[in-house]
Formats: sequence, structure tokens, C-alpha cells
Amino acid sequence: MKKLVLLFLAASALVLTPAHAQIPFSTNSKEVPTLAPMLEQVTPAVVNISVEGTRITQQRLPDAFQFFFGPNAPQNGTREQPFRGLGSGVIIDAEAGYVVTNNHVIDEATDITVTLKDGRQFAAQVLGRDEQSDIALLKIEGPDNLTAIAIGDSDDMRVGDFVVAIGNPFGLGQTVTSGIVSALGRGGFGADRLENFIQTDAAINSGNSGGALVDLRGNLIGINTAILGRTGNIGIGFAIPSSMMNDLIAQIIEHGEVRRGILGVRGGNLTQELADALNISRTRGAWVSEVVEDGAAAKAGIEAGDVIVSLDGRPLHSFAELAAKVGSMGAGRSVTLGLLRDGDELEVTVELEEHSVEAVAASMHAALQGAQLSTLDNEQGVRISAVEDNTPAHQIGLRQDDIIIAVNRQRVTSVGELRRLLDNAQGVIAMHVRRGSSTLYLVLPN
Repeated sequence: MKKLVLLFLAASALVLTPAHAQIPFSTNSKEVPTLAPMLEQVTPAVVNISVEGTRITQQRLPDAFQFFFGPNAPQNGTREQPFRGLGSGVIIDAEAGYVVTNNHVIDEATDITVTLKDGRQFAAQVLGRDEQSDIALLKIEGPDNLTAIAIGDSDDMRVGDFVVAIGNPFGLGQTVTSGIVSALGRGGFGADRLENFIQTDAAINSGNSGGALVDLRGNLIGINTAILGRTGNIGIGFAIPSSMMNDLIAQIIEHGEVRRGILGVRGGNLTQELADALNISRTRGAWVSEVVEDGAAAKAGIEAGDVIVSLDGRPLHSFAELAAKVGSMGAGRSVTLGLLRDGDELEVTVELEEHSVEAVAASMHAALQGAQLSTLDNEQGVRISAVEDNTPAHQIGLRQDDIIIAVNRQRVTSVGELRRLLDNAQGVIAMHVRRGSSTLYLVLPN
């Protein structure tokens, strides 16, 4: 089987080496159709993003080490590698200064600069991000007269609807391309990702990541994120639907992190073979092969063998689409699922539970390597769920069941907030920790 490769679109360079059926075209004085009036309203909401940072890379040490150190010589080493990158973003709230982009655009960046269409530049901080869905939320302070984009409902889009992509390809500056919706509900490219992409043939290239995909009314219906293949645009690009983005951003704004909902089922796509075996006429949907005991689905009465065909009245075409939509919704949210069971159609209401996977702290700060973190239900800190012996986290003094309550005297309410405080800390980092009935301070090395 031919392997599909997604190319994510943030442009980077290493420093060391150096809607719908009606098409509302406007017309000019010569009665020629044009999108210019719509774009004049929308493009100020699309920004360019430049990042700088340092990555830890592996390198093979010279063979001379073998001569000096013998068989105990280290075989590999690490070094810090500076990098720069370019991408795009979309202003979704002018008053708050919120900018949405892709997680891979700002991943590992220490300095993030947002450039508006009018040339003004502002430093940005990361409020939260989600690697599985590739969404990040930034905040810029200070600017006035910002323009926010109107957010549309991506669930209303149909194959054949005209769309426009706006971004910063190859660092050229703001660029607009057009096309149609080529397909909906694309996924299956990465096993550890939430994928429910809008596919488009609008030209998308390196640097377009995080930019806007809009309908002909100027409403945001997707965040451009990837193209198919290892080279440039071949007419197959992908965008994260605005409905999925909305759910994720709402959680980041409220909690500083994504508190992912979970349904508690396993399964796969409904195929013709399965449909024949189950004696049903449909060939699209999410087939449930197993229901997790005591999970949300089990409590709602979903059974193995059911086929989930809709979510909140919207048709579902695949298990990947179900997983992406449920995974983007917050824990505690109630959804209505349409089912097929033994030829009968029925609906059930499910209250999604919180995903139980805990965060591994190594991605936040090297000194926390070996610790697992989880947010307390009452938002009174971050619990150390486990600490491996002889790891950096153990060596600085962290122990299981410790509660991190503050960083440099700033209150910690969640894993996402802890990440943000550590990312933005300058100089010495002092963590205020509660252990049982006492408290202590742990200093993290620079």
C-alpha cells in the first residue's frame, strides 16, 4: 500500500547553517466578478508569525573518543541547535488579542513575533496548545484597532463550495489563493492525532500553516495545516475545521489546556463487508467493536455492534471523524448520538468523561523529566502522579503526591497553566510545592 505523507507547512531555517450554493461575488464598475471587497474586510485578521528558539539535537561523537576513553566512551551526544521559522495565524478576538495558529508553528519557540497586515509587530505569548489536534492559542498585548475574523460553521460546508486560503507562503508576505472544498472528514494520516480535515485544492504551501481558510462570505471555516506529499503544493491541502477549533480554543481559554472528552468505545469504519454481515443498508458510520466498562458510552447504553451514524444531528462518515469530534469536545459535555442497532434507529445522550492520560512533564522543563502531572479537579494546583527514581525530577526533590501550587509566586491552576508559566519564566524558577500539611520551595536549574 502506498504510504501517504503529510507535510506540515511551517517554514523554518537553521541559523547555524545559515458557502454554500449561492456565490456572493461582488462586481466592480465594469460588472466583473471580484472577491476584493470581501478580502479587504478579512485579510487584516490574518497575521504572519515568526519564531525563534533552540532545539536539542542528537549528534554522534567523534571516533577519537574511543581512543581516549576506551569501550566506555559515549557513543552519542546532544547539542543545542538554534532555529527560526515562519507561519501564519488568525485573529479571533480583537479585544482580547487572541490569535489562533498551528501548534507545530510555535512548537519549542522561545520568541514569537506577530506581524499585522499593516506592518505593526508585537511579541506573543502562548496561552495553550494541543499537539494531537495541532492547534495553539496566542495572545498579543498592546495593539488597538485589531480586526477579528468572523467564525463560520464548518459543518455546513459541502464538497464543491468555493473557499479562499490566506497566509504567508515561503515568507513572501500575505498571499491569497482560491479553490473549492475537495472532500470532508479526511483523516487516518497519524495514529496519535485527531484528524477530521477539510480537503481543498486552493494552493497551500510552506508558511501557510495557521492561516485562514474562508468561505466566500469571509467566514473562517478552517485553519490551514498540511499538504499531501514531501514537496510543494499539488492541489491537495488540509485544514482543521472551524467547529473543531472552536471547541478546543474554548477549553484553552477557560482552563489553559485542553480537557479532552472521551466516549469510551473502540471500533473502526463501517465497511461494505461489515454492513453485509450486520444486514444494514448504510456503508458509512463508526462501528463499535467494544464498549469500555463503566465508561461514558456504557453508562448511556451503547453496545458492541452498534453503528454510530450521527453526532448532535450531524451525519458521521467514519470512526476517525467520531474520534476527532469527541476528542475536541470538553469533558462533561453532553452529546446526542444516532445509532443503528439490529436494523433499528435510536438516539442516546452521552455525557463525555475526561480523558485520563496524564501529562509527562519532560516536555515542559528538563528538570521535570521523570515526573507525571495531572490537574486537580478543584483547580488548586498540579499533582505529581508519579516520579521515577534517579531522574531529574527526583533529584530536584519532587515526590509522588506533591502538589505544585505556584511558580515564581504565580498561582498554578492546571497543567496548561504550569506549562505557560515555565515557558515564560525568566532567570531563576522557584516552584512552590505543597507536601502533605507542609509547603516547600524547589528551585529549577536554568
